[in-house]
Amino acid sequence: MMSLDGKVVMVTGGGGNLGRGVAAVFSGYGARLALVDLQADRVNQIAAALPGGVESHAGFGGDLSTPEGVQAVIDAVLSRFGRIDALVHTVGGFSAGNPVHQESLDVLDGMINLNVRPLYLVGGAVARHMLDRGEGGSIVFILARAGLKGAKNMAAYTASKAAATRVMESMAAELKEFNIHVNGVSPSTIDTPANRESMPNADPGKWVTAAQVAEVCAFLCGGDTGVYGANLEVFGKS
Repeated sequence: MMSLDGKVVMVTGGGGNLGRGVAAVFSGYGARLALVDLQADRVNQIAAALPGGVESHAGFGGDLSTPEGVQAVIDAVLSRFGRIDALVHTVGGFSAGNPVHQESLDVLDGMINLNVRPLYLVGGAVARHMLDRGEGGSIVFILARAGLKGAKNMAAYTASKAAATRVMESMAAELKEFNIHVNGVSPSTIDTPANRESMPNADPGKWVTAAQVAEVCAFLCGGDTGVYGANLEVFGKS
């Protein structure tokens, strides 16, 4: 049976639309949340507004693009909560571009640095903590539908999401014998204000909501599911 009651869950990108959705769903299941974002003020406000407030949840600011920045965040979370039972990594972004034969390396470097590098660093650091504790845990990476297949003018983005998926699968193979569940969730378009603004002619009714994605993450973090290395697709009606 799924249970998050009392579990300490670290949520990266906690100030974003999906991060806030994860925070709302997980706090409803009784989790204690360490919300991480570049700016601590934003996630501190989110933490304070959740059920249980700052007694149960906390915000942390930090740069997740360097090993030193990631370790500083991990140390701060451990100082506050003493452990990390689960990680939900929502950090990522999208940038379309030109055909590969017309594109500079800037778009590719940007997508790798946003969608792969932090995932690799944060996932590895949390895994080391879980191995040191020896009590297992859950790691969930937010991937993307686009990582399953290439698309016109999206080579950099689709390649970065495919690379993130391979990292997830590799970590799952490395850690399952230690009862650390590593899995991914691949949404299609998520219904956010930004997506509605950028795609005014689309039908948001066919998109998925942040809460729907968060519920799948909660399932993967909520107990000994026996699921390792899965990439659960949350595509809604699209």
